[in-house]
Amino acid sequence: MSSFICPVCRTGLLKTEKTYVCENGHSFDIAKKGYVNLLMSQAGGQHGDDKTMIVARADFLNRGFYDILSRRICECVDEHCGHGARILDAGCGECKYTADIYEYLTREGKMAEVIGIDISKEALGYAKRRTNKLQLAVASTADMPVESKSVDAVVNIFAPFSAGEFSRVLRDDGIIIRVYPLARHLWELKELIYDVPYENPETDMEEQGLCVVARYEVKYKMDFETNEDIMSLFKMTPYFYRTGDEDKKKLERASNLTCRAEFGIVVYKKK
Repeated sequence: MSSFICPVCRTGLLKTEKTYVCENGHSFDIAKKGYVNLLMSQAGGQHGDDKTMIVARADFLNRGFYDILSRRICECVDEHCGHGARILDAGCGECKYTADIYEYLTREGKMAEVIGIDISKEALGYAKRRTNKLQLAVASTADMPVESKSVDAVVNIFAPFSAGEFSRVLRDDGIIIRVYPLARHLWELKELIYDVPYENPETDMEEQGLCVVARYEVKYKMDFETNEDIMSLFKMTPYFYRTGDEDKKKLERASNLTCRAEFGIVVYKKK
C-alpha cells in the first residue's frame, strides 16, 4: 500500500505504475510530474501559491540562501526520528525542504519514507526536478488523505498550521516541527520598500492537545549581490502583492542588499 488513503472512502490506496487505486475502485491518475491529485474540491480558480511566487521561490531557494535553515530542520528531524520513519511535509510547496530531509536522512543511514502534501499542483510540479523519491499529493493540509496515527513526524514550514489534523495523522510518540518567521525576518527588505516598516506579528505557539518540547532560533545575514536575487526574494513573499508600483520601483533599482533571515522552530508532541 501507499502512504495515502482514498479521499472518497478513506481506505488505503495501492500505487501502480500510473495510478493510485483503492479497494472500492476509486482511481486517481499519477501526473507526468510525479504527484497524484487527491484534492476533493476541484472548483475552478487558483489553489495555493500562483506561478509567479512559485518560480521566484524555486529560483531563490536553488541559490542556497535558506540552506542554513534547511540544514537545521533536517538535523531536528534526524534528532527525533529513527530508521524507517514516515515523515509528512504538510504544505511542502515545491519541495526544497522535503527533498533535503529525504537526502539528509539517507546520508545518515535512515531510510525514511517522506511524503509531501500541498494544495498547489503548480508547486508540486517542481518537486520532480529535485528528486523522484518523494510521495506527493495535491490536497488540503486541513483534510489530508493520510491514515490516522500513521506518521512519525509532521513538518510544517511557513504554511497554515492545522493542529487537529496534524495530531490525527501523528503517532502517539511522534513530533510536529513548526517553522515560522520571527519578528524582524527580512527587516532590511522592508526598510528598502516601506517608509515605515513593520515587524511580523508574533506567532502564538499554544495549540490545543499539543505541548512544546523544544524551541530553536536560526538567525543569519544574507548578502544579495544582484537585483535578480533581490527580486526573487520579494516575489516569493506576500509583500509582492501588497506593495504599490512606486514602492516596487525602489527594489527594481537596488543592485545589492544585506538582509537578515530570522526563523523560529518549535517541536511539539501530543499531550
